[in-house]
Amino acid sequence: MAHLVELTVPRGKILFAPGSSCQGFVLLLEGVARVSVTAANGRRLLLYRVSPGETCVQTTLCLMGGLEYSAEGAAETDLRLVVVPPVLFERLLRESPDFARFVFERFGARLAEMTRLIETIAFLRVDARLAAALLARADGEGELGATHQDLAEDIGAAREVVSRQLAEFQRAGLLRLGRGRICLADRKALADLASADLACVTHVTDFSRGMS
Repeated sequence: MAHLVELTVPRGKILFAPGSSCQGFVLLLEGVARVSVTAANGRRLLLYRVSPGETCVQTTLCLMGGLEYSAEGAAETDLRLVVVPPVLFERLLRESPDFARFVFERFGARLAEMTRLIETIAFLRVDARLAAALLARADGEGELGATHQDLAEDIGAAREVVSRQLAEFQRAGLLRLGRGRICLADRKALADLASADLACVTHVTDFSRGMS
């Protein structure tokens, strides 16, 4: 692996698309990539982001199952990465316990994250999901530059729904909307909104698992 060539990828470049085959196992060294799916009506949903030290479950599934991609991957920032060719990936899985543990531990963590995403979309109200997304994107000053479309993709909702909810948050004094910027005015209230609904989801899903 020390001989693998380091690659740079510019922000916005598409890494893979639905129906494409996997060219290798990506090890991200710097930057953030995003993986999303798009419905027939054009609505896009963010599945997860990949940061250094994390892996892409879509890529792992494609390599181990001989499948094609079913989602789109894109560079959210400029990236530095190396690509482990499929033949070397399979060899490392067989011969390196450390590499195999790295792959499967992160694969399991990513699947758990996607399960939580499904639960969130299924059970959380839009206002709670949006509050959580705003807090996750905000910087130390409580500001973020995400568009309404970006937030809609984060929470699996229509852009129009997000715009209406943001306007309601502004009327309630929770945030201020500006040109291309959102400033959180009451982070505690947003956190309370997100966590209260999440507690209800945890109770419901724990009960369901107990019944099963």
